[in-house]
Amino acid sequence: MELIIVSGISGSGKSSAIHALEDAGYYCVDNLPPDLLCDLARVLASGPKPVRKAAVGMDVRTRAHLEDLPQVLHGLEKEGDLEIRGLFLEANETSLLRRFSETRRRHPLAEGGLSLPEAIGLERRHLAPLAEAADRVLDTSELSVHTLRRRVQDFASGGSAPRPLTLLFQSFGFKHGIPMDSDLLFDIRFLPNPNYESGLAELTGLDQPVRDYLEAQPELEQRLADVHRLLEDWLPAYAEEPRSYLTVSIGCTGGRHRSVYMVERLAERFGDRAPHVLVRHRELGSGQPAGHQPGPGAQ
Repeated sequence: MELIIVSGISGSGKSSAIHALEDAGYYCVDNLPPDLLCDLARVLASGPKPVRKAAVGMDVRTRAHLEDLPQVLHGLEKEGDLEIRGLFLEANETSLLRRFSETRRRHPLAEGGLSLPEAIGLERRHLAPLAEAADRVLDTSELSVHTLRRRVQDFASGGSAPRPLTLLFQSFGFKHGIPMDSDLLFDIRFLPNPNYESGLAELTGLDQPVRDYLEAQPELEQRLADVHRLLEDWLPAYAEEPRSYLTVSIGCTGGRHRSVYMVERLAERFGDRAPHVLVRHRELGSGQPAGHQPGPGAQ
Protein backbone atom coordinates (compact mmCIF):
# COMPACT_ATOMS: atom_id res chain seq x y z
CA MET A 1 0.00 0.00 0.00
CA GLU A 2 1.11 3.54 -0.72
CA LEU A 3 0.74 5.97 2.19
CA ILE A 4 1.31 9.72 1.92
CA ILE A 5 1.73 11.71 5.13
CA VAL A 6 0.51 15.26 4.51
CA SER A 7 1.52 17.94 6.96
CA GLY A 8 2.21 21.64 6.96
CA ILE A 9 1.83 25.02 8.55
CA SER A 10 -1.73 26.10 9.35
CA GLY A 11 -3.00 28.18 6.42
CA SER A 12 -0.58 26.69 3.90
CA GLY A 13 -3.27 24.68 2.08
CA LYS A 14 -3.20 21.28 3.74
CA SER A 15 -6.97 20.80 3.38
CA SER A 16 -6.74 21.59 -0.33
CA ALA A 17 -3.92 19.05 -0.65
CA ILE A 18 -6.00 16.37 1.08
CA HIS A 19 -8.94 17.10 -1.24
CA ALA A 20 -6.63 16.89 -4.29
CA LEU A 21 -5.40 13.47 -3.20
CA GLU A 22 -8.97 12.34 -2.55
CA ASP A 23 -9.89 13.36 -6.10
CA ALA A 24 -6.87 11.39 -7.34
CA GLY A 25 -8.25 8.20 -5.81
CA TYR A 26 -6.61 8.19 -2.38
CA TYR A 27 -8.45 7.16 0.77
CA CYS A 28 -7.91 10.23 2.96
CA VAL A 29 -8.05 10.79 6.71
CA ASP A 30 -7.27 14.19 8.21
CA ASN A 31 -5.96 15.05 11.68
CA LEU A 32 -5.19 11.45 12.68
CA PRO A 33 -3.13 10.95 15.86
CA PRO A 34 0.13 9.16 14.95
CA ASP A 35 -0.49 6.37 17.46
CA LEU A 36 -3.56 5.32 15.41
CA LEU A 37 -1.64 5.15 12.14
CA CYS A 38 -0.67 1.48 12.51
CA ASP A 39 -4.26 0.46 13.17
CA LEU A 40 -5.49 2.45 10.18
CA ALA A 41 -2.91 0.90 7.86
CA ARG A 42 -3.84 -2.62 8.96
CA VAL A 43 -7.57 -1.98 8.48
CA LEU A 44 -7.11 -0.46 5.03
CA ALA A 45 -4.79 -3.22 3.85
CA SER A 46 -7.10 -6.02 5.00
CA GLY A 47 -10.53 -7.13 3.81
CA PRO A 48 -11.85 -8.31 0.44
CA LYS A 49 -11.05 -4.97 -1.24
CA PRO A 50 -7.86 -3.63 0.34
CA VAL A 51 -7.04 0.05 -0.13
CA ARG A 52 -3.94 0.54 -2.27
CA LYS A 53 -3.52 4.30 -1.90
CA ALA A 54 -4.08 6.31 1.27
CA ALA A 55 -3.18 9.75 2.58
CA VAL A 56 -3.18 10.92 6.19
CA GLY A 57 -3.14 14.54 7.31
CA MET A 58 -1.16 15.39 10.44
CA ASP A 59 -0.52 18.82 11.84
CA VAL A 60 0.03 20.78 15.01
CA ARG A 61 -3.43 19.88 16.32
CA THR A 62 -1.95 16.48 17.24
CA ARG A 63 1.29 17.98 18.57
CA ALA A 64 1.12 15.93 21.77
CA HIS A 65 1.70 12.81 19.65
CA LEU A 66 4.02 14.12 16.93
CA GLU A 67 7.19 13.10 18.73
CA ASP A 68 6.07 9.47 18.37
CA LEU A 69 5.66 9.71 14.60
CA PRO A 70 9.19 8.64 13.49
CA GLN A 71 8.94 5.50 15.62
CA VAL A 72 5.46 4.74 14.29
CA LEU A 73 6.56 5.13 10.66
CA HIS A 74 9.61 2.95 11.25
CA GLY A 75 7.39 0.24 12.70
CA LEU A 76 5.00 0.45 9.76
CA GLU A 77 7.76 0.10 7.18
CA LYS A 78 9.05 -3.01 8.94
CA GLU A 79 5.64 -4.66 8.88
CA GLY A 80 5.52 -5.36 5.18
CA ASP A 81 4.50 -4.05 1.77
CA LEU A 82 4.08 -0.35 2.55
CA GLU A 83 5.56 2.65 0.74
CA ILE A 84 5.49 5.82 2.87
CA ARG A 85 6.11 9.30 1.49
CA GLY A 86 5.88 12.68 3.17
CA LEU A 87 4.55 15.97 1.77
CA PHE A 88 5.00 19.15 3.81
CA LEU A 89 3.30 22.45 2.91
CA GLU A 90 4.98 25.72 3.77
CA ALA A 91 4.22 29.42 3.22
CA ASN A 92 5.90 32.66 4.16
CA GLU A 93 4.61 34.68 7.09
CA THR A 94 3.16 37.46 4.90
CA SER A 95 0.99 34.97 3.02
CA LEU A 96 -0.08 33.20 6.21
CA LEU A 97 -1.07 36.46 7.93
CA ARG A 98 -3.07 37.50 4.86
CA ARG A 99 -4.88 34.15 4.68
CA PHE A 100 -5.80 34.16 8.35
CA SER A 101 -7.05 37.72 7.96
CA GLU A 102 -9.18 36.79 4.94
CA THR A 103 -10.69 33.66 6.48
CA ARG A 104 -10.86 35.06 10.04
CA ARG A 105 -10.02 31.63 11.36
CA ARG A 106 -8.28 31.20 14.69
CA HIS A 107 -4.78 29.75 14.66
CA PRO A 108 -4.72 26.45 16.62
CA LEU A 109 -1.87 27.75 18.82
CA ALA A 110 -3.24 31.26 19.33
CA GLU A 111 -3.91 30.79 23.00
CA GLY A 112 -2.49 32.08 26.25
CA GLY A 113 -2.06 35.57 24.88
CA LEU A 114 0.06 34.59 21.88
CA SER A 115 -0.16 36.87 18.85
CA LEU A 116 -0.68 35.35 15.41
CA PRO A 117 2.99 35.80 14.35
CA GLU A 118 4.10 34.21 17.64
CA ALA A 119 1.72 31.29 17.12
CA ILE A 120 3.05 30.75 13.60
CA GLY A 121 6.62 30.76 14.87
CA LEU A 122 5.77 28.24 17.61
CA GLU A 123 4.05 26.02 15.08
CA ARG A 124 7.13 26.01 12.84
CA ARG A 125 9.21 24.75 15.76
CA HIS A 126 6.71 21.99 16.54
CA LEU A 127 6.59 20.82 12.92
CA ALA A 128 10.29 21.17 12.07
CA PRO A 129 10.92 17.38 12.37
CA LEU A 130 8.09 16.66 9.91
CA ALA A 131 9.43 19.21 7.43
CA GLU A 132 12.92 17.72 7.66
CA ALA A 133 11.64 14.16 7.13
CA ALA A 134 9.32 15.00 4.22
CA ASP A 135 10.14 13.78 0.72
CA ARG A 136 8.97 17.12 -0.62
CA VAL A 137 8.44 20.55 0.90
CA LEU A 138 6.05 22.64 -1.18
CA ASP A 139 5.99 26.43 -0.74
CA THR A 140 2.43 27.61 -1.43
CA SER A 141 3.02 31.32 -0.81
CA GLU A 142 2.40 32.36 -4.42
CA LEU A 143 0.32 29.40 -5.59
CA SER A 144 -3.34 29.50 -6.55
CA VAL A 145 -5.57 26.71 -5.25
CA HIS A 146 -5.67 25.15 -8.73
CA THR A 147 -1.88 25.17 -9.08
CA LEU A 148 -1.51 23.71 -5.60
CA ARG A 149 -3.87 20.86 -6.45
CA ARG A 150 -1.92 20.15 -9.64
CA ARG A 151 1.42 20.13 -7.79
CA VAL A 152 0.06 17.77 -5.13
CA GLN A 153 -1.32 15.37 -7.72
CA ASP A 154 1.98 15.51 -9.62
CA PHE A 155 3.79 14.56 -6.41
CA ALA A 156 1.36 11.70 -5.80
CA SER A 157 1.68 10.30 -9.33
CA GLY A 158 5.46 10.67 -9.42
CA GLY A 159 5.15 12.34 -12.81
CA SER A 160 3.14 9.50 -14.32
CA ALA A 161 0.09 10.00 -16.53
CA PRO A 162 -2.74 11.95 -14.83
CA ARG A 163 -5.99 10.31 -13.86
CA PRO A 164 -8.34 10.22 -16.87
CA LEU A 165 -10.97 12.94 -17.00
CA THR A 166 -14.55 11.69 -16.65
CA LEU A 167 -16.73 13.24 -19.35
CA LEU A 168 -20.42 13.60 -18.48
CA PHE A 169 -22.88 14.44 -21.26
CA GLN A 170 -26.30 15.50 -20.02
CA SER A 171 -29.45 16.58 -21.82
CA PHE A 172 -31.92 19.05 -20.33
CA GLY A 173 -34.85 21.31 -21.19
CA PHE A 174 -34.53 25.09 -20.86
CA LYS A 175 -38.17 25.25 -19.73
CA HIS A 176 -37.10 23.37 -16.58
CA GLY A 177 -34.01 25.48 -15.85
CA ILE A 178 -30.31 25.31 -16.65
CA PRO A 179 -28.26 22.61 -14.84
CA MET A 180 -26.05 24.35 -12.30
CA ASP A 181 -23.31 21.72 -12.60
CA SER A 182 -22.61 22.55 -16.27
CA ASP A 183 -19.02 23.26 -17.32
CA LEU A 184 -19.91 23.69 -20.99
CA LEU A 185 -23.45 24.38 -22.22
CA PHE A 186 -24.83 24.25 -25.75
CA ASP A 187 -28.24 25.58 -26.79
CA ILE A 188 -29.69 23.63 -29.75
CA ARG A 189 -33.23 25.06 -29.69
CA PHE A 190 -32.66 26.45 -33.20
CA LEU A 191 -32.79 22.93 -34.68
CA PRO A 192 -36.12 21.58 -36.06
CA ASN A 193 -38.31 20.33 -33.19
CA PRO A 194 -39.78 16.79 -33.48
CA ASN A 195 -42.35 17.75 -30.86
CA TYR A 196 -44.47 19.37 -33.59
CA GLU A 197 -44.34 16.38 -35.93
CA SER A 198 -47.22 13.91 -36.02
CA GLY A 199 -46.61 10.85 -33.84
CA LEU A 200 -43.31 12.08 -32.37
CA ALA A 201 -44.40 14.31 -29.49
CA GLU A 202 -44.78 11.45 -27.00
CA LEU A 203 -41.53 9.80 -28.03
CA THR A 204 -37.98 10.78 -27.03
CA GLY A 205 -34.60 11.11 -28.66
CA LEU A 206 -33.96 7.48 -27.71
CA ASP A 207 -36.71 6.25 -30.05
CA GLN A 208 -35.88 5.35 -33.63
CA PRO A 209 -38.61 7.46 -35.30
CA VAL A 210 -37.26 10.59 -33.62
CA ARG A 211 -33.70 9.63 -34.54
CA ASP A 212 -34.76 9.12 -38.16
CA TYR A 213 -36.44 12.52 -38.24
CA LEU A 214 -33.43 14.33 -36.76
CA GLU A 215 -30.92 12.53 -38.97
CA ALA A 216 -32.87 13.75 -41.98
CA GLN A 217 -32.13 17.36 -40.97
CA PRO A 218 -28.94 18.42 -42.81
CA GLU A 219 -28.08 21.12 -40.27
CA LEU A 220 -28.00 18.75 -37.31
CA GLU A 221 -25.03 16.70 -38.54
CA GLN A 222 -23.03 19.89 -39.05
CA ARG A 223 -23.79 21.16 -35.54
CA LEU A 224 -22.90 17.78 -34.09
CA ALA A 225 -19.57 17.93 -35.89
CA ASP A 226 -19.00 21.48 -34.59
CA VAL A 227 -19.48 20.44 -30.94
CA HIS A 228 -17.37 17.32 -31.42
CA ARG A 229 -14.52 19.31 -32.95
CA LEU A 230 -14.60 21.92 -30.19
CA LEU A 231 -14.51 19.28 -27.46
CA GLU A 232 -11.63 17.45 -29.15
CA ASP A 233 -9.69 20.73 -29.22
CA TRP A 234 -10.47 21.74 -25.65
CA LEU A 235 -10.38 18.41 -23.76
CA PRO A 236 -6.57 18.21 -23.51
CA ALA A 237 -6.50 21.60 -21.78
CA TYR A 238 -9.28 20.59 -19.38
CA ALA A 239 -7.44 17.34 -18.63
CA GLU A 240 -4.44 19.37 -17.45
CA GLU A 241 -6.56 21.02 -14.78
CA PRO A 242 -6.97 19.43 -11.31
CA ARG A 243 -10.51 18.21 -12.00
CA SER A 244 -12.21 14.83 -12.07
CA TYR A 245 -15.33 15.68 -14.13
CA LEU A 246 -16.17 17.77 -17.14
CA THR A 247 -19.92 18.19 -17.54
CA VAL A 248 -21.20 19.06 -21.02
CA SER A 249 -24.87 20.05 -21.03
CA ILE A 250 -26.95 20.04 -24.22
CA GLY A 251 -30.28 21.88 -24.00
CA CYS A 252 -33.41 22.08 -26.11
CA THR A 253 -36.86 23.38 -25.17
CA GLY A 254 -38.30 20.40 -23.31
CA GLY A 255 -35.20 18.23 -22.96
CA ARG A 256 -36.81 15.11 -24.46
CA HIS A 257 -35.99 15.04 -28.19
CA ARG A 258 -33.15 17.06 -29.73
CA SER A 259 -30.89 17.30 -26.69
CA VAL A 260 -31.33 13.61 -25.86
CA TYR A 261 -30.41 12.63 -29.40
CA MET A 262 -27.38 14.93 -29.46
CA VAL A 263 -26.09 13.61 -26.12
CA GLU A 264 -26.40 10.04 -27.34
CA ARG A 265 -24.48 10.83 -30.53
CA LEU A 266 -21.72 12.64 -28.65
CA ALA A 267 -21.39 9.77 -26.19
CA GLU A 268 -21.00 7.41 -29.15
CA ARG A 269 -18.31 9.60 -30.69
CA PHE A 270 -16.33 9.77 -27.45
CA GLY A 271 -17.01 6.15 -26.59
CA ASP A 272 -13.33 5.22 -26.96
CA ARG A 273 -12.81 7.04 -23.65
CA ALA A 274 -15.08 4.57 -21.83
CA PRO A 275 -15.53 3.88 -18.96
CA HIS A 276 -14.89 7.60 -18.48
CA VAL A 277 -17.87 8.76 -20.56
CA LEU A 278 -21.19 9.03 -18.71
CA VAL A 279 -24.67 9.98 -19.92
CA ARG A 280 -27.53 11.62 -18.08
CA HIS A 281 -30.93 12.62 -19.49
CA ARG A 282 -32.30 14.92 -16.82
CA GLU A 283 -35.85 15.25 -18.08
CA LEU A 284 -36.28 11.52 -18.75
CA GLY A 285 -35.83 10.52 -15.12
CA SER A 286 -35.35 6.77 -15.05
CA GLY A 287 -35.59 6.47 -18.83
CA GLN A 288 -31.85 6.17 -19.32
CA PRO A 289 -30.55 3.69 -21.87
CA ALA A 290 -29.31 0.39 -20.48
CA GLY A 291 -25.61 0.31 -19.83
CA HIS A 292 -25.22 4.03 -19.21
CA GLN A 293 -23.83 5.06 -15.87
CA PRO A 294 -25.64 7.85 -14.02
CA GLY A 295 -23.73 11.09 -13.65
CA PRO A 296 -23.13 12.87 -10.35
CA GLY A 297 -26.40 14.05 -8.91
CA ALA A 298 -28.49 11.86 -11.19
CA GLN A 299 -31.83 10.88 -9.76
